Amino acid sequence: MNRIGVCPGTFDPITNGHLDIVNRSLKFFDTVIVAVARNPQKAPLFDIKERLEMITDSTKGMTTVQVEAFDGLLVDYLKRKHAHGIIRGLRAVSDFEYEMQMAMMNRNLDQSIETLFLMPSVEYSYLTSTIIKNVASYGGNIEGLVPPLVARRLRDKFRSAP
Repeated sequence: MNRIGVCPGTFDPITNGHLDIVNRSLKFFDTVIVAVARNPQKAPLFDIKERLEMITDSTKGMTTVQVEAFDGLLVDYLKRKHAHGIIRGLRAVSDFEYEMQMAMMNRNLDQSIETLFLMPSVEYSYLTSTIIKNVASYGGNIEGLVPPLVARRLRDKFRSAP
């Protein structure tokens, strides 16, 4: 049986913290789908195509990782993919309340869906895409915090910004 896990997010952009969670989740699932949300409530820096490209490039050595965009309810997406669980990272206690509420709502919508919470490695425990974008916007060093392609794309975005 191929156990499929889904790691959802907006990934605007993907960080080494995200990749740490994806890589470590492969211990629990045979296949992990990085599901990129087209969240209409957010105004991403990178469009969906750019985010998919950066994630695909960043996971190219992980042969059992797939990268896709999705719309709508996450539980519906899991059903379509015949997935067994949701993978979420918890950086700090401040993440827990929101993530627990989401996990409970997903379980309310579909009793068969479980959420697996993973703690990031210590060196990535403070990283968020927002922090990365803020540092990059001021020309700060983000090397080692994001994959090389992401660092280049961020530098290009902010160099061309008005």
